[in-house]
Amino acid sequence: MPGSNKQSDGADREARVEDAAAAAILALVETRDAGATICPSEAARRTAGADWRAAMPAVHRAAAALSAAGAVRLCQGGVTVAEPVGAYRIGRP
Repeated sequence: MPGSNKQSDGADREARVEDAAAAAILALVETRDAGATICPSEAARRTAGADWRAAMPAVHRAAAALSAAGAVRLCQGGVTVAEPVGAYRIGRP
């Protein structure tokens, strides 16, 4: 089917961006002191450069997956949360 390749290519690109976002998150939190956090937009900027806003959904998905795996913690107001609503930070577990 002609449309299926475009859908597959889009899904592959999204998966690559999400993988890059996860790698960026892990690299950034490793550079911070214990207890320090990063803003998700930092990972998006590292992942996509000037087009960082378009990468934000992938960063949010990657952060959620890493949190579920115990690799990072998501924080709001200094409190660890499972599913943040609104602005949040990402830190070491």
